[in-house]
Amino acid sequence: MNRLMLPTHRPVTAVLGPTNTGKTHLAVERMLAHAGGMIGLPLRLLAREIYDKVRAKAGDHATALVTGEEKIIPPQPRYWICTVEAMPPDIDVPFLAIDEVQLAQDLERGHIFTDRILHRRGREETMLLGSATMRGILERLLPKTSFVSRPRFSKLSYAGQKKLSRLPRRTAIVAFTAETVYAVAELIRRQRGGAAVVMGALSPRTRNAQAALYQSGDVDYLVATDAIGMGINMDVDHVAFASTRKFDGFQFRHLTPAELGQVAGRAGRYMNDGTFGVSGETDPFDQETVDRLENHNFESVRVLQWRNRDLNFRSLDTLRKSLGTLPKIDGVTRAQDAPDVVALMAISRDESLQALVGSPTAVEKAWEACQIPDYRNISPAEHAHLVSRVITFLHTGRGFIPEDWFARQLSHCENLEGGIDALSTRISHVRTWTFIANKVNWLESPFFWQSRAKEIEDRLSDVLHERLTQRFIDRKTSVLMRRLQRKEGLMTSVEDDGAISVEGEHIGSIKGLSFTGDAALGLPDQRVLKSAALQALSVELTARARSLQMTADTELKLGQRGDILWQGSAVGRLRAGDHRFKPRVELLADDALQGEDRTLTQDRLQKFTDRYVAATLEHLVKLEEAEGLEGTTRGIAFRLTENFGVLPRADVAADIKSLTQDERAKLRGLGVRFGAFTVFLPTLLKQAATELRLLLWWLSTRKTDDAVPTPLANGLTSATVDTSKPDGFYQVIGYRVCNGRAVRVDMLERLSDLIRDRVFWKPRIPEEQRPVGSVEGGGFSIFPDLMSLVGCSGAEFEGILRSLGFRDEKRQVAKPAVVAPVVLADVVPAVADAPETSVPAVVEQDAVAVPAEPEKIEIAVWWPHGMGPFKVERKRPELRRAPDKKAHRPKPPKKPERPARPEKPMDPNSPFAVLGALKAQMKGS
Repeated sequence: MNRLMLPTHRPVTAVLGPTNTGKTHLAVERMLAHAGGMIGLPLRLLAREIYDKVRAKAGDHATALVTGEEKIIPPQPRYWICTVEAMPPDIDVPFLAIDEVQLAQDLERGHIFTDRILHRRGREETMLLGSATMRGILERLLPKTSFVSRPRFSKLSYAGQKKLSRLPRRTAIVAFTAETVYAVAELIRRQRGGAAVVMGALSPRTRNAQAALYQSGDVDYLVATDAIGMGINMDVDHVAFASTRKFDGFQFRHLTPAELGQVAGRAGRYMNDGTFGVSGETDPFDQETVDRLENHNFESVRVLQWRNRDLNFRSLDTLRKSLGTLPKIDGVTRAQDAPDVVALMAISRDESLQALVGSPTAVEKAWEACQIPDYRNISPAEHAHLVSRVITFLHTGRGFIPEDWFARQLSHCENLEGGIDALSTRISHVRTWTFIANKVNWLESPFFWQSRAKEIEDRLSDVLHERLTQRFIDRKTSVLMRRLQRKEGLMTSVEDDGAISVEGEHIGSIKGLSFTGDAALGLPDQRVLKSAALQALSVELTARARSLQMTADTELKLGQRGDILWQGSAVGRLRAGDHRFKPRVELLADDALQGEDRTLTQDRLQKFTDRYVAATLEHLVKLEEAEGLEGTTRGIAFRLTENFGVLPRADVAADIKSLTQDERAKLRGLGVRFGAFTVFLPTLLKQAATELRLLLWWLSTRKTDDAVPTPLANGLTSATVDTSKPDGFYQVIGYRVCNGRAVRVDMLERLSDLIRDRVFWKPRIPEEQRPVGSVEGGGFSIFPDLMSLVGCSGAEFEGILRSLGFRDEKRQVAKPAVVAPVVLADVVPAVADAPETSVPAVVEQDAVAVPAEPEKIEIAVWWPHGMGPFKVERKRPELRRAPDKKAHRPKPPKKPERPARPEKPMDPNSPFAVLGALKAQMKGS
């Protein structure tokens, strides 16, 4: 094996272990024990946190912060807090530490960590901090390394899958895209009052402000990316994964168990045990993954990413080739082309830049420009264009970036308007200009532009923090929840309109006898706040219930859907009972109404319902309870009540035919009408009775809580059939389906009456005396009055006739004569000189012609099935002489008189009998 030639043989100590073992804290304490030191950290957020801790102990004058976008360097610092990428290469310190060394396997940043592991040392002590998975590879690369294993301070346990609404307090929800982070935070705001948001893309100022909200207890939930997995210390009791897939710069992939363990390990700080689990749509972990995370047992790192550090700056081409050099040691592999290499390849193809970059010094400066981070993340081509502009500026003119151009770029970022995404994008842009400003030899006034960029970034950060707080934190709810947790007394009030307030904040309202929580509050918070207001709620509901118990029936109303309404709110709902005409009432009241008041209110609503049904369906109830009905009459009455008062005549035709006049009279006395097509109770076709019959039918035939179908509009005689309506719907509301048209049954009977008079007219009745629509020989033609009864015409009306058993035929009939109007003129006396035209001419002739056959037209004549037209014979017209006045014309023989039918006794209950009795009474008086 090729042995690595280290620049020094100074000892190295590797402190390895899972999260929450105090590795970073140990390194800081060890550094402060030396006269000076440097620590490289994986994130600028963590670097800022450690910087604040170190300067609190060593002082501002002794502590430096160096990241890509921020440099705070006092004149003579002793301790350097840096990101790994920004560690100054030419500073020799007694102590040096590199945190999270397992990132050396990362495809994008790993080569930088590998370079620091192999080549950076402290004069007196060097510490490598990271996961235990690095032990094997470090033993191979650094044989003389001393290893220290640190156990976790607290226990980490798997808590399974939980809904976001049921996550415990002090939970960090982890996602891997900004969209998911925002969606989860919005859901937490609605249900739990709010959440803080932490992402690597946020500026340190925004991140610290958001973290402070969580740490202070203003909110109990933190929604973050995996940035919290890299040493950011917060009081987290539970970590919930809202996703387990991330984009690693090349593709979307599932996190490895080691990566999951790095994030899950943030649960439980110091000696406090922690839990982890999944939430949302994330599948639960399998048992093997759970065991690995709980026992911190992960696969060892086998290979590290590496890139040649001995670069050839003779030309852009030689530089590019030296970057492609393959490693000559085991355990490392050449890293894929990072954004800086991609930018170098792009400028190498630019002939104008090749002319500018000719010397090794120029090539080195160009390579430094290629390492500008692509914070904007627009596209590789756009980033390469920016790098080309910077290189051009540095190799032309005064050798600096023009300040007017740099000022214009910064000015584009100064806009403080817009939402979270717009502000985040501007912060990403200003980070690029901040990085450039921190290159002291690129601008003529670098310190001015550093402060200017820092000022813009801070202002954007403050506004972004404000926007995040406004969007994802409901301070009203969060404050109330904290006071409830502390068991502080809360003042509750109930307004006249039912609105309930706790500490002056509206939490819901009472509608009828039910409490409805504010939709802006999550369900768990509604329950807690309702408990706080329980005493005032109970008093108000009791008062309302007692008022309802004493109210009159006229103050209650039964809705079409079966709700009993009081003061505009539902207080009860009808359910199917033991009998079709006796539904039971379900009380709609909050659980705070208990005891006798609840029972008495239930009884009051039941009595209202019983009386309302009895009054609205009076004839139907009497028909069911009628005494003296036996045999066939009882059967017909039962079928009618079973069908809620509307029954097709065809279903009981045989029974009706067998009824005697007395039996018919009994049923008519109970309100039953025997129509040609339907047997029904006319009083039940009124709107209130129809709605109630429909509701009771629906309750008795449906076992679900589906909405009751809406009846047809009041007064509508017919309508197009809606096929989505359930079977039996049209019959129960008093309509008959006729070929796609639903017609009200009483209108069909009136239609039948009109048609009956026209089908059976006598052939010898003079035409002027025939009913309108009658046709010679029997039958009828359609005329407007018929169609107006059912509110339709044309093919729809013909379809109704056919469904009722009528047929049509084409027939030649006499064209109706056009009668000229009669004009009455004044009588003018005859005078001698009157014009001839004024004297009527008298024509005498012996013979007259018989009138010609009248003109005929073809029409559609309708007949009931099984009947045909009457035959009327007519003689052929012929000429005949005028009859002699004295001639005697024989009279036609008289028809034999039919024997008189025996008169049937008149039904005393019929309308004619009642009218006759009334006339006799009036005549006698």
